[in-house]
Amino acid sequence: MVQALPSPEIGTSESSASPAGGSGVTPAFSPLYQQIKELILRSLQAGEWRPSEAIPSEIELAARFRVSQGTVRKAIDELAAENLLIRRQGKGTFVATHAEQDVQYRFLHLKPDSGDFTSDLPASREIVDCKRIRASSAVAQSLNLQPGESVLQVRRVLSYAGHPTILEDLWLPATPFKGLTAERLRDYSGPMYAFFEKEFGVHMVRAEEKIRAVLPDATQASLLRISQDTPLLSVERVAFSYNHVPIELRRGLYLTTRHHYRNDLN
Repeated sequence: MVQALPSPEIGTSESSASPAGGSGVTPAFSPLYQQIKELILRSLQAGEWRPSEAIPSEIELAARFRVSQGTVRKAIDELAAENLLIRRQGKGTFVATHAEQDVQYRFLHLKPDSGDFTSDLPASREIVDCKRIRASSAVAQSLNLQPGESVLQVRRVLSYAGHPTILEDLWLPATPFKGLTAERLRDYSGPMYAFFEKEFGVHMVRAEEKIRAVLPDATQASLLRISQDTPLLSVERVAFSYNHVPIELRRGLYLTTRHHYRNDLN
């Protein structure tokens, strides 16, 4: 069990007043609810509460951390806004999981031009390869590894209505994904991130993406059944687990003749 931070790191108020009658938050201390949020994140990262499981009630967490229920509620509100926790009216608060319908496509921004997103899912998937390799400098940098460390490289093609649409290459650190094979990927019919949760205890919580226009090489064009002069959208994503740990590098080539890449900006 993760214990509360010892005094004086957790104080008795949301912020510490400046000395000599000043105002504002003392730089050495974060707001109390942020400290509680960090403690909850540590428990999530340690696997104390698994995806889809309920976490303790606000009253129980307040007693555990020796803070007010309102402080706990504010920490949970932020974690829910970040899609790490899900509130269910009358049932409690649960750890988010990619197995849920409203979460599993959170990182998929490719939408059909017809506007009917649900009729386009799920995509059919072909696992082309899954092999262990040594990380290049670029892959190692993205995953916070040393060059030459062992990683797993997965290549797959996603097709919609029989049309190959996305070619993806994934690089995963070998240690958390020990035992991952092409056969295991082919045997699982659900979303890949839900598979990572269920089989390896790895939960993707956020991602950073870079997007550019590219032309495919001969192998890529063959897998997507297009000519080499067909423009593609290249989406490079680094996905992170709890506490900003990079856990996947994914490079996808998107064919946009029937689809478009959509982002909702707030």
